[in-house]
Amino acid sequence: MEAFVNQLNGILWSTPVIYICLAIGLLFTILTRFLQVRHFKDMVMLMFQGKSSESGVSSFQALSIALSGRVGTGNIAGTATAIAMGGPGAVFWMWAMAFIGAATAFIESTLAQIYKEKKDGLYRGGPAFYIEKGIGIKWFAVLFAISALLAMAILMPGIQSNSIALGMENAFGINKSVTGAIIIALLALIIFGGVKRIATVAQYVVPFMAIGYILVSLVIVGMNIGELPAVFSLIFRSAFAADSVFGGLVGSAIAWGVKRGIYSNEAGQGTGAHAAAAAEVSHPAKQGLVQAFSVYIDTLFVCSATAFMILFTGMYNTVGTDGKTFLVENLPGVEAGPGYTQAAVESVLPGFGAGFVAVSLFFFAFTTIMAYYYMAETNVTYLIKGKNLKLATHILKVVLLASTFYGAVKTAGLAWALGDAGLGLMVWLNLIAILILAKPALLALKDYEAQKKQGLDPVFNSTKLGIKNAEYWEDGYKVQEEKVS
Repeated sequence: MEAFVNQLNGILWSTPVIYICLAIGLLFTILTRFLQVRHFKDMVMLMFQGKSSESGVSSFQALSIALSGRVGTGNIAGTATAIAMGGPGAVFWMWAMAFIGAATAFIESTLAQIYKEKKDGLYRGGPAFYIEKGIGIKWFAVLFAISALLAMAILMPGIQSNSIALGMENAFGINKSVTGAIIIALLALIIFGGVKRIATVAQYVVPFMAIGYILVSLVIVGMNIGELPAVFSLIFRSAFAADSVFGGLVGSAIAWGVKRGIYSNEAGQGTGAHAAAAAEVSHPAKQGLVQAFSVYIDTLFVCSATAFMILFTGMYNTVGTDGKTFLVENLPGVEAGPGYTQAAVESVLPGFGAGFVAVSLFFFAFTTIMAYYYMAETNVTYLIKGKNLKLATHILKVVLLASTFYGAVKTAGLAWALGDAGLGLMVWLNLIAILILAKPALLALKDYEAQKKQGLDPVFNSTKLGIKNAEYWEDGYKVQEEKVS
Protein backbone atom coordinates (compact mmCIF):
# COMPACT_ATOMS: atom_id res chain seq x y z
CA MET A 1 0.00 0.00 0.00
CA GLU A 2 2.69 2.48 1.04
CA ALA A 3 4.76 1.65 -2.05
CA PHE A 4 1.73 2.28 -4.27
CA VAL A 5 0.96 5.63 -2.61
CA ASN A 6 4.60 6.72 -2.89
CA GLN A 7 4.56 5.79 -6.57
CA LEU A 8 1.35 7.80 -7.02
CA ASN A 9 2.99 10.80 -5.33
CA GLY A 10 5.93 10.44 -7.69
CA ILE A 11 3.49 11.18 -10.50
CA LEU A 12 1.28 13.76 -8.78
CA TRP A 13 4.22 15.79 -7.47
CA SER A 14 6.77 15.12 -10.22
CA THR A 15 9.07 17.86 -11.49
CA PRO A 16 7.02 18.42 -14.69
CA VAL A 17 3.93 19.11 -12.54
CA ILE A 18 5.84 21.78 -10.60
CA TYR A 19 6.78 23.51 -13.83
CA ILE A 20 3.22 23.21 -15.14
CA CYS A 21 2.14 25.20 -12.06
CA LEU A 22 4.80 27.78 -12.90
CA ALA A 23 3.66 27.94 -16.54
CA ILE A 24 0.01 28.37 -15.56
CA GLY A 25 0.98 31.20 -13.20
CA LEU A 26 2.92 32.89 -16.02
CA LEU A 27 -0.06 32.48 -18.37
CA PHE A 28 -2.45 34.09 -15.88
CA THR A 29 0.07 36.86 -15.18
CA ILE A 30 0.10 37.71 -18.89
CA LEU A 31 -3.70 37.35 -19.33
CA THR A 32 -4.36 39.65 -16.37
CA ARG A 33 -1.69 42.07 -17.63
CA PHE A 34 0.39 41.79 -14.46
CA LEU A 35 -2.47 42.64 -12.11
CA GLN A 36 -0.15 41.87 -9.17
CA VAL A 37 1.72 45.07 -10.05
CA ARG A 38 -1.06 47.20 -11.56
CA HIS A 39 -3.49 46.64 -8.70
CA PHE A 40 -1.09 46.39 -5.77
CA LYS A 41 -2.64 49.44 -4.09
CA ASP A 42 -6.14 47.95 -4.47
CA MET A 43 -4.95 44.65 -2.96
CA VAL A 44 -3.89 46.43 0.21
CA MET A 45 -6.83 48.85 0.44
CA LEU A 46 -9.50 46.21 -0.20
CA MET A 47 -8.29 44.10 2.73
CA PHE A 48 -9.76 46.63 5.14
CA GLN A 49 -12.89 47.55 3.21
CA GLY A 50 -16.24 45.81 3.44
CA LYS A 51 -17.98 44.41 6.48
CA SER A 52 -19.33 41.04 7.51
CA SER A 53 -23.03 40.27 7.11
CA GLU A 54 -25.49 37.64 8.28
CA SER A 55 -24.41 35.49 5.32
CA GLY A 56 -20.74 36.30 4.87
CA VAL A 57 -17.53 37.34 6.56
CA SER A 58 -15.54 40.52 5.90
CA SER A 59 -12.75 40.63 3.31
CA PHE A 60 -10.19 40.71 6.11
CA GLN A 61 -11.76 37.71 7.85
CA ALA A 62 -11.79 35.75 4.56
CA LEU A 63 -8.15 36.73 4.04
CA SER A 64 -7.34 35.54 7.58
CA ILE A 65 -9.03 32.17 7.00
CA ALA A 66 -7.08 31.72 3.76
CA LEU A 67 -3.83 32.74 5.47
CA SER A 68 -4.58 30.23 8.25
CA GLY A 69 -4.25 27.54 5.59
CA ARG A 70 -1.37 29.10 3.68
CA VAL A 71 0.83 29.99 6.67
CA GLY A 72 1.77 26.66 8.24
CA THR A 73 4.72 24.48 9.09
CA GLY A 74 5.90 24.82 5.49
CA ASN A 75 6.88 28.42 6.19
CA ILE A 76 9.45 27.18 8.71
CA ALA A 77 10.35 23.66 7.57
CA GLY A 78 9.75 24.20 3.84
CA THR A 79 11.95 27.28 3.58
CA ALA A 80 14.77 25.56 5.48
CA THR A 81 14.52 22.51 3.19
CA ALA A 82 14.67 24.72 0.09
CA ILE A 83 17.93 26.28 1.34
CA ALA A 84 19.32 22.86 2.30
CA MET A 85 18.61 21.32 -1.11
CA GLY A 86 18.81 24.31 -3.46
CA GLY A 87 21.09 26.73 -1.66
CA PRO A 88 20.38 30.40 -0.89
CA GLY A 89 19.32 30.94 -4.52
CA ALA A 90 16.15 28.93 -3.85
CA VAL A 91 14.87 31.91 -1.84
CA PHE A 92 14.84 34.10 -4.96
CA TRP A 93 12.81 31.49 -6.85
CA MET A 94 10.33 31.28 -3.96
CA TRP A 95 9.88 35.05 -4.33
CA ALA A 96 9.41 34.64 -8.08
CA MET A 97 6.81 31.93 -7.50
CA ALA A 98 4.90 34.18 -5.10
CA PHE A 99 4.83 36.98 -7.68
CA ILE A 100 3.54 34.66 -10.40
CA GLY A 101 1.25 32.70 -8.06
CA ALA A 102 -0.62 35.87 -7.09
CA ALA A 103 -2.25 35.86 -10.54
CA THR A 104 -3.30 32.21 -10.13
CA ALA A 105 -4.74 32.96 -6.69
CA PHE A 106 -6.73 35.85 -8.21
CA ILE A 107 -8.29 33.60 -10.86
CA GLU A 108 -9.37 30.79 -8.51
CA SER A 109 -10.61 33.15 -5.78
CA THR A 110 -12.59 35.30 -8.21
CA LEU A 111 -14.18 32.15 -9.67
CA ALA A 112 -15.12 31.05 -6.15
CA GLN A 113 -16.94 34.37 -5.63
CA ILE A 114 -18.66 34.29 -9.04
CA TYR A 115 -20.11 30.81 -8.52
CA LYS A 116 -20.78 30.94 -4.76
CA GLU A 117 -24.11 29.89 -3.28
CA LYS A 118 -26.02 30.71 -0.12
CA LYS A 119 -26.53 27.51 1.90
CA ASP A 120 -28.29 27.54 5.27
CA GLY A 121 -27.88 31.30 5.34
CA LEU A 122 -24.10 31.24 4.71
CA TYR A 123 -22.02 31.79 1.57
CA ARG A 124 -20.33 28.63 0.32
CA GLY A 125 -18.08 28.14 -2.67
CA GLY A 126 -14.82 26.74 -3.97
CA PRO A 127 -13.54 24.46 -6.71
CA ALA A 128 -16.35 21.87 -6.45
CA PHE A 129 -18.93 24.65 -6.90
CA TYR A 130 -17.25 26.39 -9.82
CA ILE A 131 -16.42 23.10 -11.55
CA GLU A 132 -20.09 22.04 -11.56
CA LYS A 133 -21.54 25.45 -12.38
CA GLY A 134 -18.84 26.70 -14.76
CA ILE A 135 -17.81 23.52 -16.57
CA GLY A 136 -21.02 21.55 -16.06
CA ILE A 137 -19.39 18.21 -15.22
CA LYS A 138 -20.91 16.90 -11.99
CA TRP A 139 -18.62 13.89 -11.51
CA PHE A 140 -15.56 16.12 -11.89
CA ALA A 141 -16.87 18.38 -9.12
CA VAL A 142 -17.76 15.42 -6.87
CA LEU A 143 -14.29 13.93 -7.37
CA PHE A 144 -12.69 17.19 -6.25
CA ALA A 145 -15.00 17.46 -3.22
CA ILE A 146 -14.22 13.90 -2.11
CA SER A 147 -10.47 14.42 -2.60
CA ALA A 148 -10.61 17.66 -0.61
CA LEU A 149 -12.68 16.07 2.15
CA LEU A 150 -10.30 13.13 2.56
CA ALA A 151 -7.22 15.35 2.50
CA MET A 152 -8.53 18.12 4.77
CA ALA A 153 -10.47 16.06 7.35
CA ILE A 154 -8.52 12.81 7.62
CA LEU A 155 -5.08 12.87 6.06
CA MET A 156 -3.65 16.35 6.64
CA PRO A 157 -4.62 17.49 10.19
CA GLY A 158 -2.42 14.84 11.86
CA ILE A 159 0.64 16.10 10.02
CA GLN A 160 0.16 19.58 11.49
CA SER A 161 -0.62 18.36 15.04
CA ASN A 162 2.44 16.11 14.94
CA SER A 163 4.64 19.15 14.25
CA ILE A 164 3.10 20.93 17.24
CA ALA A 165 3.54 17.92 19.54
CA LEU A 166 7.17 17.34 18.53
CA GLY A 167 8.00 21.01 18.98
CA MET A 168 6.43 21.15 22.44
CA GLU A 169 8.14 17.91 23.50
CA ASN A 170 11.56 19.09 22.33
CA ALA A 171 11.27 22.59 23.78
CA PHE A 172 9.35 22.05 27.01
CA GLY A 173 9.30 18.27 27.58
CA ILE A 174 5.49 18.14 27.32
CA ASN A 175 4.12 14.65 26.60
CA LYS A 176 2.61 14.30 23.13
CA SER A 177 -0.68 12.99 24.53
CA VAL A 178 -1.06 16.08 26.71
CA THR A 179 -0.34 18.36 23.74
CA GLY A 180 -2.80 16.39 21.60
CA ALA A 181 -5.54 16.73 24.22
CA ILE A 182 -4.98 20.50 24.52
CA ILE A 183 -5.05 20.92 20.73
CA ILE A 184 -8.37 19.10 20.25
CA ALA A 185 -9.97 20.85 23.24
CA LEU A 186 -9.12 24.28 21.79
CA LEU A 187 -10.06 23.17 18.30
CA ALA A 188 -13.44 21.84 19.45
CA LEU A 189 -14.27 25.18 21.10
CA ILE A 190 -13.65 26.91 17.77
CA ILE A 191 -15.13 24.56 15.16
CA PHE A 192 -18.31 23.80 17.13
CA GLY A 193 -18.90 27.56 17.10
CA GLY A 194 -19.32 27.55 13.32
CA VAL A 195 -17.83 29.50 10.44
CA LYS A 196 -18.22 32.91 12.10
CA ARG A 197 -16.20 31.79 15.14
CA ILE A 198 -13.46 30.40 12.88
CA ALA A 199 -13.35 33.74 11.06
CA THR A 200 -13.25 35.71 14.32
CA VAL A 201 -10.40 33.64 15.78
CA ALA A 202 -8.48 33.78 12.49
CA GLN A 203 -8.70 37.57 12.16
CA TYR A 204 -7.00 38.02 15.55
CA VAL A 205 -4.61 35.06 15.73
CA VAL A 206 -3.23 35.13 12.17
CA PRO A 207 -2.00 38.77 12.19
CA PHE A 208 -0.62 38.26 15.72
CA MET A 209 1.39 35.16 14.80
CA ALA A 210 2.66 36.53 11.48
CA ILE A 211 3.67 39.93 12.88
CA GLY A 212 5.32 38.35 15.95
CA TYR A 213 7.34 35.97 13.79
CA ILE A 214 8.41 38.73 11.40
CA LEU A 215 9.41 41.03 14.32
CA VAL A 216 11.74 38.37 15.75
CA SER A 217 13.31 37.96 12.31
CA LEU A 218 13.81 41.74 12.10
CA VAL A 219 15.56 41.70 15.50
CA ILE A 220 17.92 39.00 14.22
CA VAL A 221 18.52 40.87 10.96
CA GLY A 222 19.10 44.09 12.91
CA MET A 223 21.68 42.42 15.15
CA ASN A 224 23.48 41.19 12.02
CA ILE A 225 22.81 44.23 9.85
CA GLY A 226 26.38 44.29 8.57
CA GLU A 227 25.61 41.09 6.66
CA LEU A 228 22.75 42.69 4.68
CA PRO A 229 24.64 43.37 1.40
CA ALA A 230 26.39 40.00 1.52
CA VAL A 231 23.16 38.02 2.10
CA PHE A 232 21.23 39.67 -0.73
CA SER A 233 24.24 39.31 -3.01
CA LEU A 234 24.47 35.62 -2.10
CA ILE A 235 20.77 35.03 -2.83
CA PHE A 236 20.92 36.65 -6.28
CA ARG A 237 24.32 35.19 -7.26
CA SER A 238 23.19 31.70 -6.25
CA ALA A 239 19.89 32.05 -8.13
CA PHE A 240 21.70 32.71 -11.42
CA ALA A 241 24.74 30.41 -11.12
CA ALA A 242 27.14 33.29 -10.41
CA ASP A 243 28.37 32.07 -7.02
CA SER A 244 31.53 29.99 -6.75
CA VAL A 245 30.10 27.68 -4.06
CA PHE A 246 26.48 27.36 -5.14
CA GLY A 247 26.84 27.95 -8.90
CA GLY A 248 26.37 24.27 -9.76
CA LEU A 249 23.06 24.18 -7.87
CA VAL A 250 21.11 26.55 -10.11
CA GLY A 251 18.84 23.75 -11.36
CA SER A 252 18.14 22.62 -7.80
CA ALA A 253 17.64 26.22 -6.69
CA ILE A 254 14.91 26.74 -9.31
CA ALA A 255 13.26 23.35 -8.67
CA TRP A 256 13.24 23.64 -4.87
CA GLY A 257 12.34 27.33 -4.87
CA VAL A 258 9.37 26.77 -7.18
CA LYS A 259 8.30 23.57 -5.36
CA ARG A 260 8.45 25.03 -1.85
CA GLY A 261 6.91 28.27 -3.07
CA ILE A 262 3.89 26.34 -4.38
CA TYR A 263 3.65 24.17 -1.26
CA SER A 264 3.77 27.24 0.97
CA ASN A 265 1.56 29.80 -0.79
CA GLU A 266 -0.87 27.17 -2.20
CA ALA A 267 -1.65 29.25 -5.30
CA GLY A 268 -3.55 27.01 -7.72
CA GLN A 269 -4.31 24.30 -5.18
CA GLY A 270 -7.89 25.46 -4.66
CA THR A 271 -7.57 25.71 -0.89
CA GLY A 272 -7.69 29.51 -0.65
CA ALA A 273 -10.72 29.62 -2.96
CA HIS A 274 -12.95 28.12 -0.23
CA ALA A 275 -12.34 31.06 2.10
CA ALA A 276 -12.60 33.58 -0.74
CA ALA A 277 -16.21 32.53 -1.44
CA ALA A 278 -17.26 33.33 2.14
CA ALA A 279 -16.55 37.06 1.85
CA GLU A 280 -19.27 39.71 1.67
CA VAL A 281 -18.19 41.86 -1.28
CA SER A 282 -19.97 43.80 -4.02
CA HIS A 283 -17.73 42.44 -6.79
CA PRO A 284 -15.88 39.08 -7.12
CA ALA A 285 -12.67 40.76 -8.31
CA LYS A 286 -12.39 42.57 -4.97
CA GLN A 287 -11.87 39.35 -3.04
CA GLY A 288 -9.74 37.95 -5.87
CA LEU A 289 -7.32 40.84 -5.37
CA VAL A 290 -7.33 40.42 -1.58
CA GLN A 291 -6.53 36.73 -1.92
CA ALA A 292 -3.76 37.51 -4.43
CA PHE A 293 -2.15 39.63 -1.72
CA SER A 294 -2.33 36.71 0.72
CA VAL A 295 0.24 34.93 -1.45
CA TYR A 296 2.59 37.88 -0.95
CA ILE A 297 2.05 37.82 2.81
CA ASP A 298 2.77 34.09 2.99
CA THR A 299 5.95 34.00 0.90
CA LEU A 300 7.40 37.50 0.67
CA PHE A 301 6.88 38.18 4.38
CA VAL A 302 6.67 34.98 6.44
CA CYS A 303 8.90 32.67 4.34
CA SER A 304 11.38 35.52 3.90
CA ALA A 305 11.47 35.95 7.69
CA THR A 306 12.59 32.32 8.03
CA ALA A 307 15.11 32.64 5.19
CA PHE A 308 16.65 35.80 6.61
CA MET A 309 17.00 34.36 10.11
CA ILE A 310 18.81 31.35 8.66
CA LEU A 311 21.01 33.16 6.13
CA PHE A 312 21.94 36.19 8.25
CA THR A 313 23.23 33.91 11.00
CA GLY A 314 24.69 31.28 8.65
CA MET A 315 22.82 28.52 10.50
CA TYR A 316 22.25 26.06 7.64
CA ASN A 317 23.65 23.16 5.65
CA THR A 318 23.45 22.77 1.87
CA VAL A 319 24.09 19.52 -0.01
CA GLY A 320 25.47 19.22 -3.53
CA THR A 321 23.70 17.80 -6.56
CA ASP A 322 24.57 14.25 -5.47
CA GLY A 323 22.44 14.74 -2.35
CA LYS A 324 25.27 13.53 -0.11
CA THR A 325 28.25 15.88 -0.24
CA PHE A 326 27.89 19.08 1.79
CA LEU A 327 28.74 22.35 0.06
CA VAL A 328 28.11 24.12 3.36
CA GLU A 329 27.88 22.36 6.73
CA ASN A 330 27.48 24.90 9.50
CA LEU A 331 25.15 22.66 11.55
CA PRO A 332 26.63 19.13 11.61
CA GLY A 333 24.01 16.48 12.31
CA VAL A 334 21.03 18.87 12.15
CA GLU A 335 18.31 17.87 9.68
CA ALA A 336 16.78 20.45 7.39
CA GLY A 337 13.69 21.91 9.02
CA PRO A 338 12.75 23.83 12.17
CA GLY A 339 16.23 23.03 13.60
CA TYR A 340 17.79 25.62 11.28
CA THR A 341 15.48 28.38 12.53
CA GLN A 342 15.95 27.25 16.11
CA ALA A 343 19.74 27.39 15.77
CA ALA A 344 19.53 30.80 14.08
CA VAL A 345 17.50 32.31 16.92
CA GLU A 346 19.63 30.60 19.58
CA SER A 347 22.82 32.05 18.05
CA VAL A 348 21.54 35.58 18.64
CA LEU A 349 19.13 35.12 21.56
CA PRO A 350 20.46 32.18 23.64
CA GLY A 351 17.79 30.16 25.44
CA PHE A 352 15.01 31.60 23.27
CA GLY A 353 15.27 29.59 20.04
CA ALA A 354 13.67 26.24 20.99
CA GLY A 355 10.70 27.83 22.73
CA PHE A 356 10.20 30.43 20.01
CA VAL A 357 10.10 27.83 17.22
CA ALA A 358 7.80 25.57 19.26
CA VAL A 359 5.32 28.39 19.93
CA SER A 360 5.52 29.56 16.30
CA LEU A 361 4.84 26.03 15.09
CA PHE A 362 1.87 25.83 17.46
CA PHE A 363 0.21 28.95 16.06
CA PHE A 364 1.12 28.22 12.44
CA ALA A 365 -0.05 24.59 12.53
CA PHE A 366 -3.10 25.11 14.77
CA THR A 367 -4.59 27.80 12.53
CA THR A 368 -3.90 25.55 9.53
CA ILE A 369 -6.01 22.78 11.11
CA MET A 370 -8.77 25.37 11.64
CA ALA A 371 -8.63 26.23 7.94
CA TYR A 372 -8.66 22.52 7.03
CA TYR A 373 -11.92 22.12 8.94
CA TYR A 374 -13.51 25.06 7.14
CA MET A 375 -12.50 23.66 3.74
CA ALA A 376 -13.73 20.17 4.66
CA GLU A 377 -17.07 21.54 5.89
CA THR A 378 -17.51 23.50 2.66
CA ASN A 379 -17.09 20.31 0.63
CA VAL A 380 -19.50 18.42 2.91
CA THR A 381 -22.14 21.11 2.24
CA TYR A 382 -21.53 20.56 -1.48
CA LEU A 383 -21.87 16.76 -1.30
CA ILE A 384 -24.72 16.46 1.22
CA LYS A 385 -27.94 18.45 1.13
CA GLY A 386 -31.11 18.59 3.20
CA LYS A 387 -31.73 17.25 6.69
CA ASN A 388 -28.67 14.97 6.64
CA LEU A 389 -26.27 17.91 6.45
CA LYS A 390 -26.33 18.73 10.16
CA LEU A 391 -25.51 15.11 11.10
CA ALA A 392 -22.76 15.00 8.46
CA THR A 393 -21.07 18.14 9.79
CA HIS A 394 -21.14 16.76 13.36
CA ILE A 395 -19.52 13.53 12.14
CA LEU A 396 -16.95 15.62 10.26
CA LYS A 397 -16.04 17.49 13.46
CA VAL A 398 -15.51 14.24 15.39
CA VAL A 399 -13.45 12.68 12.57
CA LEU A 400 -11.21 15.74 12.25
CA LEU A 401 -10.64 15.94 16.01
CA ALA A 402 -9.78 12.21 16.08
CA SER A 403 -7.30 12.47 13.18
CA THR A 404 -5.75 15.54 14.82
CA PHE A 405 -5.22 13.72 18.12
CA TYR A 406 -3.91 10.59 16.38
CA GLY A 407 -1.38 12.64 14.45
CA ALA A 408 -0.18 14.35 17.61
CA VAL A 409 0.67 11.09 19.36
CA LYS A 410 1.71 8.95 16.41
CA THR A 411 2.09 9.83 12.75
CA ALA A 412 2.91 7.01 10.33
CA GLY A 413 4.86 7.49 7.12
CA LEU A 414 1.83 6.22 5.21
CA ALA A 415 -0.30 9.05 6.60
CA TRP A 416 2.15 11.63 5.24
CA ALA A 417 2.17 9.89 1.88
CA LEU A 418 -1.65 9.70 1.77
CA GLY A 419 -1.88 13.37 2.71
CA ASP A 420 0.42 14.34 -0.15
CA ALA A 421 -1.62 12.15 -2.51
CA GLY A 422 -4.92 13.74 -1.49
CA LEU A 423 -3.51 17.24 -1.85
CA GLY A 424 -1.80 16.33 -5.13
CA LEU A 425 -5.07 15.12 -6.62
CA MET A 426 -6.75 18.38 -5.55
CA VAL A 427 -4.03 20.39 -7.30
CA TRP A 428 -4.38 18.47 -10.56
CA LEU A 429 -8.17 18.76 -10.63
CA ASN A 430 -8.17 22.45 -9.70
CA LEU A 431 -5.49 23.46 -12.22
CA ILE A 432 -7.44 21.77 -15.02
CA ALA A 433 -10.61 23.53 -13.86
CA ILE A 434 -9.18 27.05 -13.65
CA LEU A 435 -7.52 26.70 -17.06
CA ILE A 436 -10.90 25.84 -18.58
CA LEU A 437 -12.76 28.45 -16.54
CA ALA A 438 -10.41 31.43 -16.68
CA LYS A 439 -12.68 33.50 -18.97
CA PRO A 440 -15.35 34.46 -16.35
CA ALA A 441 -12.61 35.61 -13.94
CA LEU A 442 -10.97 37.68 -16.68
CA LEU A 443 -14.35 39.20 -17.58
CA ALA A 444 -14.85 40.08 -13.91
CA LEU A 445 -11.44 41.79 -13.81
CA LYS A 446 -12.20 43.78 -16.97
CA ASP A 447 -15.58 44.84 -15.53
CA TYR A 448 -13.98 45.84 -12.23
CA GLU A 449 -11.37 47.98 -14.02
CA ALA A 450 -13.99 49.63 -16.26
CA GLN A 451 -16.12 50.67 -13.26
CA LYS A 452 -13.06 51.94 -11.38
CA LYS A 453 -12.15 54.13 -14.36
CA GLN A 454 -15.62 55.68 -14.15
CA GLY A 455 -14.99 56.51 -10.51
CA LEU A 456 -17.52 53.94 -9.29
CA ASP A 457 -17.37 51.44 -6.45
CA PRO A 458 -17.54 48.28 -8.62
CA VAL A 459 -20.76 46.24 -8.38
CA PHE A 460 -21.10 42.90 -10.18
CA ASN A 461 -23.94 41.67 -12.39
CA SER A 462 -23.33 38.28 -14.01
CA THR A 463 -26.27 38.61 -16.43
CA LYS A 464 -24.85 41.78 -18.00
CA LEU A 465 -21.53 40.01 -18.57
CA GLY A 466 -23.16 36.89 -20.04
CA ILE A 467 -21.84 34.58 -17.31
CA LYS A 468 -24.25 31.66 -16.84
CA ASN A 469 -25.08 29.68 -13.68
CA ALA A 470 -23.84 32.45 -11.38
CA GLU A 471 -27.27 32.64 -9.73
CA TYR A 472 -26.23 34.74 -6.76
CA TRP A 473 -25.12 37.63 -9.02
CA GLU A 474 -27.84 37.40 -11.71
CA ASP A 475 -29.66 40.53 -10.56
CA GLY A 476 -26.52 42.30 -9.39
CA TYR A 477 -25.23 42.76 -5.86
CA LYS A 478 -28.19 42.92 -3.50
CA VAL A 479 -27.09 42.21 0.05
CA GLN A 480 -26.05 45.59 1.46
CA GLU A 481 -29.07 45.74 3.71
CA GLU A 482 -27.95 42.58 5.54
CA LYS A 483 -24.73 44.08 6.84
CA VAL A 484 -24.58 43.83 10.59
CA SER A 485 -20.99 44.66 11.59
